[in-house]
Amino acid sequence: MIRRIKKVAVLGSGVMGSGIACHFANIGLEVLLIDIVPRELSENEKAKNLTLQSKAVRNRIVNDSLAAALASKPSPIYSQAFAKRITTGNFDDDLAKIKESDWVIEVVIERLDIKQQVFEKVDKFRKLGSLITSNTSGISIEKMLENRSYDFQKHFCGTHFFNPPRYLQLFEIIPSSKTQPEVIEFLMDFSSRYLGKTPVIAKDTPAFIANRVGTFSIMHLLNNVDKYDLTISEIDKLTGPIIGRAKSATFRTADVVGLDTLVHVSDYIYQQTNDEAKEDFKIPTYLQKMLDNKWLGSKTKQGFFKRIDVDGEKKFLTIDFKTLEYKEDTRPKFSIFEKTKGIDDIRLRMPIFLNDKGKVGDFFRDSFYSLFQFASNRIPEITPDIYKVDDALNAGFGWKLGPFQSWDSVGVAQTVEAMNNANYKAAPWIYEMLAAGITTFYKVENGLKYCYDIESKSYKEIPGQAGRLSLEVLRKTNVLWENTDTSIFDLGDGVINVEFHTKMNTIGQGVLQGLNKAIDMAEADYKAVIISNEGDHFSAGANVGMIYMLAVEQEWEDLNLAVQWFQKTTMRMRYSSIPVIAAPHNMALGGGCEICMHSDKVIAHAETYMGLVEFGVGLIPGGGGTKEFALRLGDSLSTGDIRTNAFLNRYLSIGQAKVSSSAYEAFDLGYLRKGIDEVVVSRAHQLAYAKKAALQMVEKGYTQPAPRNDIKVLGLEVMGMVYAGSDGFKTGNYMSEHDGMIAEKLGSVMAGGDISQTLTEVSEQYLLDLERKAFMELCMQRKTLERINSLITKGKILRN
Repeated sequence: MIRRIKKVAVLGSGVMGSGIACHFANIGLEVLLIDIVPRELSENEKAKNLTLQSKAVRNRIVNDSLAAALASKPSPIYSQAFAKRITTGNFDDDLAKIKESDWVIEVVIERLDIKQQVFEKVDKFRKLGSLITSNTSGISIEKMLENRSYDFQKHFCGTHFFNPPRYLQLFEIIPSSKTQPEVIEFLMDFSSRYLGKTPVIAKDTPAFIANRVGTFSIMHLLNNVDKYDLTISEIDKLTGPIIGRAKSATFRTADVVGLDTLVHVSDYIYQQTNDEAKEDFKIPTYLQKMLDNKWLGSKTKQGFFKRIDVDGEKKFLTIDFKTLEYKEDTRPKFSIFEKTKGIDDIRLRMPIFLNDKGKVGDFFRDSFYSLFQFASNRIPEITPDIYKVDDALNAGFGWKLGPFQSWDSVGVAQTVEAMNNANYKAAPWIYEMLAAGITTFYKVENGLKYCYDIESKSYKEIPGQAGRLSLEVLRKTNVLWENTDTSIFDLGDGVINVEFHTKMNTIGQGVLQGLNKAIDMAEADYKAVIISNEGDHFSAGANVGMIYMLAVEQEWEDLNLAVQWFQKTTMRMRYSSIPVIAAPHNMALGGGCEICMHSDKVIAHAETYMGLVEFGVGLIPGGGGTKEFALRLGDSLSTGDIRTNAFLNRYLSIGQAKVSSSAYEAFDLGYLRKGIDEVVVSRAHQLAYAKKAALQMVEKGYTQPAPRNDIKVLGLEVMGMVYAGSDGFKTGNYMSEHDGMIAEKLGSVMAGGDISQTLTEVSEQYLLDLERKAFMELCMQRKTLERINSLITKGKILRN
C-alpha cells in the first residue's frame, strides 16, 4: 500500500504546535489544529455577552495561538495565504474530526499523564492505519504506549521537530519497540522530501540525540567558566562562526532559548542519566541565582546579556559570574585570529585553535576534548551510528561540524593521545578503531560518503544518498575547471554546475569569468548549466567593494566595462544555446537575484530570500535587473489593466528594496515567474531536481531564444507619477534628495525613458543601455559612495 498524507491533525496549539501546523500548511496539506476549551470568559468576551458555549470562546485558545504565530517574526509560514489551509477547533467539540487525518501529531504539555489521556481519546477516534506521533523532546516513547490498541502501537513513534519548525532542519524519529519498520521508512522519506528536514533515527533515551549532546556542550562550558579566564563576549567569539557555529554562539543562544528552558532540559538529563558526565548537567550556583531573580534571557530583557539605551543607542552589558552585576564588555581581540585570517575552511582552522599554547588553546582543548569524550561514550547508547550524531548537531544546533566531523578535522589518533595526556578518556571503541588502522570516521569513495560502523568495525555507506547530489562529495573527483572565485563540476549526464566560493558568494570578475566559461564548455561539449552552491547563501550580490574602488579612483571607463560585462553575462545566460538553471537558497540579493532572473528556469529552495536591494547603496540594479522588471511588466499588461498600478507594484519592489520572506513570496514581488520557476522544500534534493529539470528541457528540444525587441514600455504615462511621488516623499521628509534622485532614475529606466507614446516597443539592449547609464551616473554621486562605504566599513545602510 502506498501511504499518502493529505490531512494532518495537530493536537496542541502552543508555540511548537502552531509552528508545526504552519509548516504542514506550507507544503500544501490540510491541517486541523486543536487545543483545550477555556474554563472562564475573558473581560472582552463578557463585554460581548458571549458564553462559555459560544464557538468563539471555545476556540479562543487555539485561535489566539495561531494568530500569534502568524504575526510572529520570523514568520512560520511561507505566505500568509497558506494559513487558509489550517482549520481550528477544540478537544471537546472537534477531536472526532481526526478520523479524517492521515497523521495525528501530539504537541501538548510535556507531562506523561496528560499525553496518555490525550492518546486514550485519540485511540477512539483515529482511523486505522493512520500515523500517530508525539513531538516530545524527551519523555519515554515506550511509556506513552501503555494500554493503547495494537494498531495504535504499531503506527506510533516520536517525531521531534526543533523550534522554529519551519527553519530548523532536524527531525528526530524515535521508534518504540512496537513501531512498524514501514512507518519509520515512510517518515524518513516524507520528512526529507516534503518537509525539507534532516531526519535522524534516535533511540528512546533521555533528550534523544541533539539535545543530549548539544546541552552537554553548553552546560560543560557554563560549569567551567571560572577556569577559562575569559569574558562572556570572548567565549561567544570563540564559540560562534569561527568554529562553524551560530552567530549567537553560546551565551546569546542561551538567552534566546531562555535560561529556564535550558535549565529544565539540563535538569531532566541530570535526573534521568547516570553516566560519566552527569555532574556537567548540574546547574551552577550563579545560574540558579539568575533564575531566582527571573533573569531568564531575552524574554525578560536580561540574562547573560542586558540591553540598555545610551543616548538613543543600544548597548549590551554582560553579567559578572561572581558578583552578578552587569558591566560593559570589551570587544574580543585574540592574536590567534591573525593565524586563521584568510582560512575559510573551518576544518583547516580547527587544528590551529586546538594547538594554541595560550588560554585560547586551553579553552578549545577543554571544550572539544570533553565533547569528544562525551560523544564517543554515547555510542551506541543514543544511536549506534556516528553520522547520526553529527547530522543531529548540524541540523538541530546549526553546527557546521558535529563532534565526529570536528574530531576528523584535528586528527583522531593525535587527539586521542593528547586527550589521554590531559586526563580525557575516549570510549573503548575509539581505541579499537585506531588499533585496526582506521584513523578517520568518514571517507569518500566513488562519489559516496562512508562512515565507520562500530558494530561491523568497518566503513559503511551512509544511507539516503540515492537521488541526491552533493558538491562536497563531488569536489575530489568531478571538478572540470576552476579559478579563485568559481568551480565547474561535472554532475553527469551532460550537465555541469557552476559554484561560487567568494565571501558571501559575491559576484566579481572571477564569478563572471566562471559563468562564461561554463556556458562555453556546455555549448561545446555538454547539455546544460546549473548555477548552485553549498555555501550559507546563494549570493549576496555584486562586489560593491570593487565598484567603490573604481568609482573613488574615477576609473569610469573600467567601471562602465565591468557593468557592461555583467549585463552581457546575464544576457548570455538567457540567450545561449543550452538551458541555464539557477538553484538559489537563502540570500539571493542584488546581482545574485539578477542571475536568477536571467536563467531559463529557477529551482528555488523554499527558504530563498530574493531581492533587488541596490537602492540601499544609492544605486539601481545594473546587471539587467531593472531591464528585466520593465520586460516582465510589459508582458504582464492586458487590455483594461490600470497600467499605472501595474507599474507601481513592480517599481516599489526595487524602490523599496523588498526582499521576499520565502521563495513563494518572490513570485508576488516579481522575482520569480509563475508557470516557469519552481520551489522545492528539500535542500538535500534541490540540486538533483535542478539537474532533472535541465535534462527535461533538453529532452523537450531546447532551442536558443532570440533577444527581445518587442518590450512594451509606458514612458511619460508613468513618469509624471514617479516625479510627483518623489517630490511628495521629499516634502514630507520620507526620503532624502538623494533617495529622490535614485527613485527618478529607476522610474525612468523602467518606463523606457522619456517616450511620449504609451506602449512603445523597445529592445532589451535599449533598456540595458538606459540601465547602465543611470547606474554610472549614480556611481558618480558623492552620496552614493558614502552609502557604499558605510556598508563596506560598518555593515550598515546609510540613508543620506
